[in-house]
Amino acid sequence: LLRLENFKNKVVWITGASSGIGEALAHAFAAEGAKLVLSARREPELYRVKTLCKLSDEDCLILPFDLADAKNSSTHVEKIIQHFGTIDVLVNNGGVSQRSYTKDTKLDVDRKIMEVNYFSAVAITKSVLPYMLKQQSGHIVAISSISGKFGFYLRSAYSASKHALHGFFESLRLEVNKDNIKITLVCPGKINSNISVNALNAEGGQNNKMEKGHVDAMPAKQCAKQILEAIRKNKVEVFIGGKEINLVWIKRFFPNFFYKNILKLKPE
Repeated sequence: LLRLENFKNKVVWITGASSGIGEALAHAFAAEGAKLVLSARREPELYRVKTLCKLSDEDCLILPFDLADAKNSSTHVEKIIQHFGTIDVLVNNGGVSQRSYTKDTKLDVDRKIMEVNYFSAVAITKSVLPYMLKQQSGHIVAISSISGKFGFYLRSAYSASKHALHGFFESLRLEVNKDNIKITLVCPGKINSNISVNALNAEGGQNNKMEKGHVDAMPAKQCAKQILEAIRKNKVEVFIGGKEINLVWIKRFFPNFFYKNILKLKPE
């Protein structure tokens, strides 16, 4: 394989780094010699990840904050620049899913999901962008979902937030192409993580249910490996998961067949 990007000594900022795909990405980048900035709400979990990655204080900055309140993202970026002097790769990974019917879901829940999944990524990206433009290099990764390509039961707000990421980052890609800044949209299907457990219900509480589809799904470690390859090869968009990924292509080429058959699937 042609190695288009070597991550050794690159500064990589990962949001949602305390578990799931984010934690797996931290391990994968650390194994390649990257310097990491780890962000999530739970500070002790970030230190746990840092320890498992065997990173020194010099090579890893712990930067805890809540994505529901990303208005201070420029302050966070300044801390990273003070510590490392640069940001080479930004991975907008943190997010929250949903398991509730639209008719039951309080509008506050829709707003929170948009805030965490969409507006935080926009705010963080806009704070990082001036530095990447100045250095005329950088790679921004947005972890979307196959739900960013089509809607599904119980996920109206989640799917909307992921669709929004595509509109934003596809537009940004065109604008920064001349500045040597790359954009990769990652669309995982079912991955073995706690996404269904941590999903919000109609009232905004936790779903607290691990779905069978996620238990039997691709390990987060394997997903992370594929994400690194996608970044390395400067993929515009990548789909990662099991047979559910085929639904993206079926919808694109056979939309009527897709809608007729997706109605037969059970909400979960």
